[in-house]
Amino acid sequence: MTKLIILDRDGVINQDSDQYIKSVDEFVLLPNTVAAIVALKRANYTLAIATNQSGIARGLYTRTDLHAMHIKLQAQLTAHGAAVDWIAYSPYLHETPCRKPNAGMYQAIAWRFGLSSLTDVPVVGDSWRDLAAALSVGARPLLVKTGKGAQTAVQQAEGLANASIPVVDDLAAAVESLGVSL
Repeated sequence: MTKLIILDRDGVINQDSDQYIKSVDEFVLLPNTVAAIVALKRANYTLAIATNQSGIARGLYTRTDLHAMHIKLQAQLTAHGAAVDWIAYSPYLHETPCRKPNAGMYQAIAWRFGLSSLTDVPVVGDSWRDLAAALSVGARPLLVKTGKGAQTAVQQAEGLANASIPVVDDLAAAVESLGVSL
């Protein structure tokens, strides 16, 4: 059986910006991201990213720009013997089934890896929409305080408590909470 983890991108893996991450130069990994992903791969996790990228529909950057950012990510990981197995993204601005908080990207990831269910699959995000999408498919959400996560922890405190969603400092802490050593 595939041991899968799903990560949001902006604010979890790389720095986030209210003005969007629009270029390779703006795509900067957060501290400990590489170590966390290397540890996940060493523990035999299949790693998928699910990311809303409405900046494409807004005309702020192109799909080519987005792919260049992902090539940069993969190159940085490959230098350490790791890689992301699949990246799903939604380039749309308006609500669609594939845009979080809807579950379409997560369902596409399950299909891609031949999983009939995402029950108990860890999903790491920094916004309520990441967590809501995870809850809707029975996955196990974790909130990181990086990116918009600290703000989400305050604004959604009741929802986090009601759903028993753990709040951790960053991706490295999320990985360690899964029992994976860095």
